[in-house]
Amino acid sequence: MITSETSVQKDTVTDQTLNPAVAPATEAEVAETSTIQETPAPRHPDYSTKEEVVAALAAIAEKEGEEIQRDEVARLRMYMSNMRKAETDAEIAALAEGEDYAPTPDPLEEQFKSLLETVKTKRAEALARQEAEQQRNYERKELIIATLSQMAEDTDNVNRVYQQFKDLQQEFKTIGEVSPTESTGQWKRYQTAVEHFYDQLKVNKDLRDYDFKKNLEAKEFLCGEAETLAGEEDVLTAFHRLQELHDKWKLIGPVAKEIREELWNRFKDASAVVNKKYQAHFEERKAREAANEEGKNALCEKVESIEIASINSFGDWDAATKQIIEAQEEWKKLGYASKKNNTRLYTRFREACDKFFAAKAEFYKSMKDEQSANLEKKIALCEKAEALVESTEWKKTSDILTAMQKEWRTIGAVPRRMSDTVWKRFLAACDAFFERKKAALSGVRQAEQSNLKEKKAVIAALEAIEAETPREKVIEIVKQQQARWQEIGHVPFREKDKVYDRYRAVLNEINNKWDLRGQRAGKEKFVENVADMAGDTQRLLRERDRLTRILESKRNEIKTAENNRGFFNTKSKSGEAMLREIERRIQNTRSEIADLEEKIGVINSHLD
Repeated sequence: MITSETSVQKDTVTDQTLNPAVAPATEAEVAETSTIQETPAPRHPDYSTKEEVVAALAAIAEKEGEEIQRDEVARLRMYMSNMRKAETDAEIAALAEGEDYAPTPDPLEEQFKSLLETVKTKRAEALARQEAEQQRNYERKELIIATLSQMAEDTDNVNRVYQQFKDLQQEFKTIGEVSPTESTGQWKRYQTAVEHFYDQLKVNKDLRDYDFKKNLEAKEFLCGEAETLAGEEDVLTAFHRLQELHDKWKLIGPVAKEIREELWNRFKDASAVVNKKYQAHFEERKAREAANEEGKNALCEKVESIEIASINSFGDWDAATKQIIEAQEEWKKLGYASKKNNTRLYTRFREACDKFFAAKAEFYKSMKDEQSANLEKKIALCEKAEALVESTEWKKTSDILTAMQKEWRTIGAVPRRMSDTVWKRFLAACDAFFERKKAALSGVRQAEQSNLKEKKAVIAALEAIEAETPREKVIEIVKQQQARWQEIGHVPFREKDKVYDRYRAVLNEINNKWDLRGQRAGKEKFVENVADMAGDTQRLLRERDRLTRILESKRNEIKTAENNRGFFNTKSKSGEAMLREIERRIQNTRSEIADLEEKIGVINSHLD
């Protein structure tokens, strides 16, 4: 009996993100699962402006619905979305501090949306026409199947109607696609009718062999085409091309029974290579989207974790703003998250940033009023200092001016444009008085020289402490010499800072050597406390954040002090003294910064 080849085709693709299932491997199973596949879109040019994108979509909108490629439209939507996002990011970056952001209306974007609606309508109409056409095709094919079945049942006339049988086969192949839900069942019924006819056919073996040979050549060509697709770089193009090859395979008749399985396995194996690459492509994209989503969630949490209520200085706001800007830059570098979460995450991130900048704007607004009040206080100090320039009550006036200088340092910032002017005015008044005082008190120099010798003796006594001296004894000696130092009067002004620096250096050396202040013990205690917190990540993070805020505050103090240092008149004795004091404060602050950085490093070692 002559049997026809079972044509095994691709399964229906119900989700474009899934790999089509491999067709059944046995001849007895027939899997014709034709789905409506769009013709792969040709390679498109890149677009650099929104006008080009709108023009391209307008050209597509002029086409008939059947000619519109969904991938091409999706690509244009991606371009428009990316360009619009780039414009929005640029507008946000250009905003002044504290300024609210309002998107600029974009006529091109509205035109683009209108064109999308036109395209959508045309595609819907085309789909309706396609479904009607598929129903007509289904009915025509059913009629042919019924005719073939009747011809197969008429065993006496099978040979006579062979040509009519071939014509009906050709007609069946030329009829267009049917609904994917009906395709497999109809194809099986057609194959059954064909096989039944061949089983009944008493035809010349040469004719059958000729058909088999012709079908073999066609199917071997399709195998070669499918194997070539393995080298195609564009995974989507290769996949869509493979669907076309499966459709053609389905329309080709049987080959010799002894090579059917081998030939089908070759075509199936080539298809599996393309299908695996297609599946890997979407799995890779899904993994990237998951990583991007995780990164965006982390950035949202980072911005939301900033405690806005605890920020109460310009330095803290600058540090926090730096964190926000860094987060925004990182956000721009991340790609898209999954479609269902990408917009939600962007809205969440944008709201957190807007909340921060709104609070910052409110803080700066309130600080303007405070700075104006501070300016009034400093101007009042300038007037008081200028009123004391001609005073001859050296001690009393010096104490008053010194107190005023301390009060000056306690007053907060003033408007930047007035900062230098008011400071120079105050400094000039102080310098004028102290220059007069210096000239009037030149007679005390001998006493100052004697005091200088005594202070050098105190330094020598401290330097003479031997390394083997017990810590308790060292503390006693240091206290005695410190008390003696305090009792000694003024020294020559030009030697004052030099001898004091030497005195402080010796004390620091003793302190470091014998740990008089218990700093090492304090550090050891801190290390123990951090070790107790090990395993409690949130607690460690809060402690690190607290130390980080203190560290940033100390760094800002140094910046302020270094800026103020340039305002002093080093030719003035009082100015030089204040400059020395600022230098000592800077050094002490730097020591505190080093200690803070060391503590933060201890915490980081437990977080790694």
